[in-house]
Amino acid sequence: MSGRQGGKLKPLKKPKDKNKEIDESDLAHKKKQQEEKKRLEELKKQAQQKGPLVGGGIKKSGGKK
Repeated sequence: MSGRQGGKLKPLKKPKDKNKEIDESDLAHKKKQQEEKKRLEELKKQAQQKGPLVGGGIKKSGGKK
């Protein structure tokens, strides 16, 4: 069993802590992020309803003469 067996063995991954303590500041931050996400989604929906923004401008003619 030589070959790839050399060196230190990697330690096993420990399970993630599920009982993580949450402060009021953490709750406020999460709430703020959710509100930002909702606001961005609403803005995206409104932008899609208005249509494309690149319709106007100077249009060039076919080719050079």
